[in-house]
Amino acid sequence: MAADDGTRPLIRPPRLRTEDDRSASRLELFLDLAYVLVVAEVAGAFADDLTWHGAAVFAFLFTITWWSWVTGTLYANRFDTDDVVYRLAKLGTTFGVAVMAAAAADATGAETTAFTVGYLVTRVLLVALYVRAWRHVHDARATVGVYLAATAAGALVWASSLVASGTTVLVLWAVGILVEAVAPVVVTRLGDNAPLHVEHLPERFGLLVILVLGESVASVVTGMRDTAWDPASVAAALVGFVVAAALWWSYFDIGETVSRRHLADGDDPHRTGAGDRYVYGHLPLTLGLAAVGVGIEQYVVHPVGELTTGGRWALCGGVVLFLAGTAVVVAGEARSRSARVWPLLAVPVVVLLGVLDEVVPAATITVVALVLVVTILVGLGEQRRQVATPG
Repeated sequence: MAADDGTRPLIRPPRLRTEDDRSASRLELFLDLAYVLVVAEVAGAFADDLTWHGAAVFAFLFTITWWSWVTGTLYANRFDTDDVVYRLAKLGTTFGVAVMAAAAADATGAETTAFTVGYLVTRVLLVALYVRAWRHVHDARATVGVYLAATAAGALVWASSLVASGTTVLVLWAVGILVEAVAPVVVTRLGDNAPLHVEHLPERFGLLVILVLGESVASVVTGMRDTAWDPASVAAALVGFVVAAALWWSYFDIGETVSRRHLADGDDPHRTGAGDRYVYGHLPLTLGLAAVGVGIEQYVVHPVGELTTGGRWALCGGVVLFLAGTAVVVAGEARSRSARVWPLLAVPVVVLLGVLDEVVPAATITVVALVLVVTILVGLGEQRRQVATPG
């Protein structure tokens, strides 16, 4: 806990750190490991229920998990002091997320209460951190007050779900998330007196993308193992890995690079709305990546037939969501319409592949991979053209 010279106090009041030279902390990375466990559990439950109902439950639980991660990240982006109080709060949050992970596979069934309690732990601790920031960071009280009120209200709605049953519980969960999601938008409209750290934020979201992409690599491994190295499955696994690699390339060499430059070089991203687009655009983007992981495994296990509609759309729908999210993330930076919509150019082709259920699965995933490679080439061309074009 101490600084290199051993003089840093164990307890320090929070302060606005958006001007500091900083990057993601090891504590944040430790917390991320718990969140990726939740993603793995909800993805596994989706793989066991490849229906539209299963897809809806998967998307809903992923959104809850993603929002819990985002809210903690937005606090840390501004007020991370890494003292004893902050560390204990974050470690407590990690345990709360671990409870969510343990209950996630049946969060809308027998494990509803456990999942609710795990999420509430993350909310109560976040409320406590915002109360602390409100006490000590006077210049940021307007912004902190909005986040504090929204988080507390959302937590109360979630707490009320503990005495509800059936569909009412899910409705209350959704209302709680929507109440909290209003906070960043309100802060943007009112004028943010606690700006975002424009270097820390892209790094954190990039790390989340890497962790979710890991599910696609895991699917390649699992698929080859479960099919006992069947040649057709190994071939499909190779193509599935190309899909995962293309998504990585598309995000980190094009989408993330463009958005990072815009956040760093433009006006205050929270005031202009670029910060909101960046944050919320990552919901469909990461949800799509998680769905792609489920889809790849289905294609590896069923390379020449017997692929369900849900398995086909897990891949194709996931790619569409990723491309749509990327378009939102880069929308604020691009100078031309073509540069803003390049991620969307592949969407009609991928949707068509999802509709054509008579095509051999190995052929479908191969075309998806080719489409993504072409999308990367188009994106790189647009990126270079913008760099070469003044203003």
